[in-house]
Amino acid sequence: MSDAGEDDVKREQVHEDTSDVARGGQQPGEVIAERRGMFGADTGGDTSGYGGLRRTLRMPGATSRPYGGYFDEVADELEGALEEQGIDPAAAIERTVVDRGELTFHIAREHLLPVARTLRDDPALRFELCTGVSGVHNPEDAGRELHAVYHLRSLTHGRILRLEVGVPDSDPHLPSVVEVYPTNDWHEREVYDFFGMIFDGHPALTRIMMPDDWQGFPQRKDYPLGGIPVEYKGAQIPAPDQRRSYS
Repeated sequence: MSDAGEDDVKREQVHEDTSDVARGGQQPGEVIAERRGMFGADTGGDTSGYGGLRRTLRMPGATSRPYGGYFDEVADELEGALEEQGIDPAAAIERTVVDRGELTFHIAREHLLPVARTLRDDPALRFELCTGVSGVHNPEDAGRELHAVYHLRSLTHGRILRLEVGVPDSDPHLPSVVEVYPTNDWHEREVYDFFGMIFDGHPALTRIMMPDDWQGFPQRKDYPLGGIPVEYKGAQIPAPDQRRSYS
């Protein structure tokens, strides 16, 4: 083999090794569905013009150490602090995912409160701010169709991470973290309103946008596309399910 050929091979090997380190040994993940269209809705005609799109829906797999950056330090400190409280870290943290340079701990719902409190109060962690909770609905993800994703920030150490909790559609309960992060009050109400997740212990879990007697949860993937026609002077826009369909 020529010197130039050997150099090319070495460069490829270095690139592969670097990619492996960047991925942190991430597992390939779990394929949960083959999705069509832009948004994955299949309860009505496609009105986006992207009905021909086909893509594989894959959940990011667990990442093995080293995670890189400050992620290892945060994981070590969290696991050690939980052990000091008599909590098995392997039971509390279902998996750790480092994906696209971001750290996410998938937490068992029964351990959400002690994990959140530990992240807030431990001096080496000090994630004192939760900027909100987001809801996710993956109807194909059997047994954990609903996900609550908490976005945490440490102002002390200048770090960010996420907590993610999955619950089944048949039992959409998880503990409220308002007692730990009071800023989550209205965020939890919004996720309850739009996704139907029930935050046990919330001080006033009522709808925040939709009327109290509204049926269904508008941001779920299986929510009907129908709506109320919008009227303007001299014109009327039909409800979404009555507009032109591209499928």
